[in-house]
Amino acid sequence: MDHVLVIGASSLDVKGQSQSAPVHATSIPGNIRNSIGGTGRNIAENLARLEVETRLITAVGDDFIGEWVLGHAAAVGIDVSHSVVLPGGRTGCYMALLEEHGVLDYAMYDMDVMHAITPEYLDQHVDLFKQAQMVVIDANLPPDSIQTVMWLCTEYEVPLCADPTSTTLASRLKPYLANFTMISPNVPETAVLCDCSFETSDRDAGQAAARKLVVEGGVELAVVTLSEFGVVYASEETSGRIPALRTQVVDETGAGDAQTAAIIFGLLQEIPLDESVRLGVTAASLTMRTRESVRPDLTVELLYDELAI
Repeated sequence: MDHVLVIGASSLDVKGQSQSAPVHATSIPGNIRNSIGGTGRNIAENLARLEVETRLITAVGDDFIGEWVLGHAAAVGIDVSHSVVLPGGRTGCYMALLEEHGVLDYAMYDMDVMHAITPEYLDQHVDLFKQAQMVVIDANLPPDSIQTVMWLCTEYEVPLCADPTSTTLASRLKPYLANFTMISPNVPETAVLCDCSFETSDRDAGQAAARKLVVEGGVELAVVTLSEFGVVYASEETSGRIPALRTQVVDETGAGDAQTAAIIFGLLQEIPLDESVRLGVTAASLTMRTRESVRPDLTVELLYDELAI
């Protein structure tokens, strides 16, 4: 077992940050930037920057954006040789409208290209599953492909982690909660997964929801992000809360993906759970301080220099 296999979306992230309050049905001044993104791809890049051998199965179109995405991934050390380039397809795109302080207001995504990751395609890459230390998926995968990943991970006894990605996609993971070594939802995604509703500021309710995902859902580790109120987590053996780091938010895009990757790094290194989650909180904070969807200077040393206490 020599690598982490990430299966998920890659995209062009188009992020517009307003300079004033939005006004309906008209344009307002702002800053618009492009960066490479996609939940699965972001997780893969964060892992690679933390010196984890990472292989990425994703799908892009045969366009200049797809070429940019795969070229960048290869340049940072991700093996993308098993990814799909779909003839005539469009590479995924994510459009975000950020408030003045970098907090997400609205977003839209087009990830239709991910339908190229079919069950048949995954079955052709069984060796990647056999040799993996861990598999990580995002919920952009088509439902039948998610089911195939479950079967392959069960067959070859490979730990499986998942990022629910959005409230509209989280329900795709709900039938398979008992298959996950770790799942890392935010509050709205948690509500979808465990049929509960609570405020982001309610840490007790968040803790209860994390426990519910473990006790009733069968997840081994549930890490629930409470935005500026920190993170709560639960496993069969323990539970805890980690406060958010005080930080200036430039752009919160990709922060959750960085958190997921850093926690996975901790699990792979057999770092104690509380410390692993603190690494995740730290990675999220570091990412929010940059305009990129993945912090380009992320290292293990930087994580420990900034470690949440």
